[in-house]
Amino acid sequence: MAYKTKEWRNGMRVTVDFNYMMNKSLGERGITDEELRAIKGKAEQAYAYVKENRGKDELYMGWTELPYNQDEIVNDILATAKQIRKKFKYFVVLGIGGSALGPSMVFNALKHLHYNELPPKKRGGPKFYVEDNVDPVRMQALLDVIVPEETCFNVISKSGATSETMTQFLIIADILEKAGVSLPDNMIFTTDACRGNLIKIDEKYGGKFKKYVLPDGVGGRFSELCPVGLLPAAVLGIDIKGLLAGAAYMDSLCNKPSIAKNPALALASLHYITMQQGKNIHVLMPYSDNLKLIADWYCQLWAESLGKAVDYAGNTVNAGTTPVKSLGVTDQHSQVQLYIEGPYDKVITFISVEKYGCEMPIAHGCEDIPDVGFLGGHTMQELIQAENKATAYALMRAGRMNYTINMPEINAFTLGQLMFMLELQTAYAGALLNIDTFNQPGVENGKKATFALLGKKGYEGQKKEMDEAPALDGKYIV
Repeated sequence: MAYKTKEWRNGMRVTVDFNYMMNKSLGERGITDEELRAIKGKAEQAYAYVKENRGKDELYMGWTELPYNQDEIVNDILATAKQIRKKFKYFVVLGIGGSALGPSMVFNALKHLHYNELPPKKRGGPKFYVEDNVDPVRMQALLDVIVPEETCFNVISKSGATSETMTQFLIIADILEKAGVSLPDNMIFTTDACRGNLIKIDEKYGGKFKKYVLPDGVGGRFSELCPVGLLPAAVLGIDIKGLLAGAAYMDSLCNKPSIAKNPALALASLHYITMQQGKNIHVLMPYSDNLKLIADWYCQLWAESLGKAVDYAGNTVNAGTTPVKSLGVTDQHSQVQLYIEGPYDKVITFISVEKYGCEMPIAHGCEDIPDVGFLGGHTMQELIQAENKATAYALMRAGRMNYTINMPEINAFTLGQLMFMLELQTAYAGALLNIDTFNQPGVENGKKATFALLGKKGYEGQKKEMDEAPALDGKYIV
C-alpha cells in the first residue's frame, strides 16, 4: 500500500532512546552491554518465533498481517463510513476490552479533544461514544445525550456471547424496536465470519445486518487495526490507510533479529532483563493529552498478554509486570515523587512529541514576579517538552530506569507505528518468557463464575461449588 513519499515516511519515523536504561547513565543500577549480549541468543530466538508464526490463526497471530491483507475491506469500510456520516447524528460502539479501548484510544489521539462539543460543521461527523462498561449509570447517561433512532450502533463481539456487550445490545435493541426501528437499519455487527450469536441474530432478520469480520487469528487486544477499530475511525474521518501504512512501516523497521536494529525487540529485551531483576511495575507516561488513552490500551495489551501462571513447559512462573498508566505533566504532581524516591521496582516509558498540533504562545506579564515572568515569550509546547526532558533526567539522576519513545508528531501514520511497535514488543516479550502471549485463562475463569452466578445453563456445577464455598466470616467485616 503506497503512502506518501519515502522521504516523508522516514521523517515521520518513531524512534526509541534507551540511554537512561544503561549503566553508562545509571551506573551500577543500569543495564550493561554485557547483559544485553548475554541474552542475544534468546532475543534472536524470540524474533524467530514471531517471524515463523506470523499470520497463523491457530496461534492468534493473524494481527501481524493486518497491515497488508485488508485493501478490499478498507475500501468497503470507507464507503460505509461515508453513508453513516450522512445518515446519523451519533455513532456508538458497544463493546468491552480491546473492542472498546482501541476505538477510544484512536479517537482520543487523532480527533479534537472536545470533538463532541464542536458544532456539526467543525466536527464533520456524528458524535462519538464508546460504551465499555455495564455500569447502569453510564448507560443511562448515554441515553440522556443521544437519540437512539438517530444513532448507528456498532456491536463488536466475535462470539456474540460477551455478557457485557450483549447486555448493551439487548437494552438498545429493545429501545429501538419499541420506537419502531428495524435493528438492521441502525446496527452494524463486527463479529465472526460465520459463527456466534450475532450471526444467529442476523439470520433471524434475513441477513439484513451490515457485518464486518473480526478475523480468527486476531485477539481483542490486538484488534484495533482490523474492522474493530477501522470502522469507528473511518466514521470519524480518520485516515485508516495511514494507520495501516504506519504499522507496515514499523514492521519493516523491526525485520531484523538484532537488539541494536529492531526497536520492538530492543524494548522487549530490556524489559526481560528488568523482570529478572525484580522490577515488576511498568509505567507508560505519554506527554500529550491526545495520547492519554494509549496508556489504557497498552495496559490491557501488556497485562493480559504477559500475566501468565505457567510457561510452555508447564512450569509455574507467574510471569508479567504490572502496567501503570500515567500522564505528563499531570502526574508529575501526583506520581513522580514515588517514581524518584520510592522502591527501585519500576521502569518508566515516556512518549514524547516533537511537534504538537499547535504551539500556544505564553503571553508576557508579571515581569516583577520572577517566578512567573520568565514564562512569557515561550510556548506551551516548549514548556511541556522541557518538563518531559527534565523528568526523564531527574529519574536518571536518581538511578531510576526510563526510556523515551519519540514521535515526530501525532498523526495516523505515527500512531500506526506506535501501536504496531508495542504489539511486536509484547509478542517478543512473551516469546522471551516462553509463555502463551495470546490466551487469557484468568479472564475466562472470571467469566465462567459470572455465568454461574447469573444462572446461565451449563454452569450449574460451578454455581453449586460457589454456593458451598466457606461463608464469609463476619469478624473480618468492619
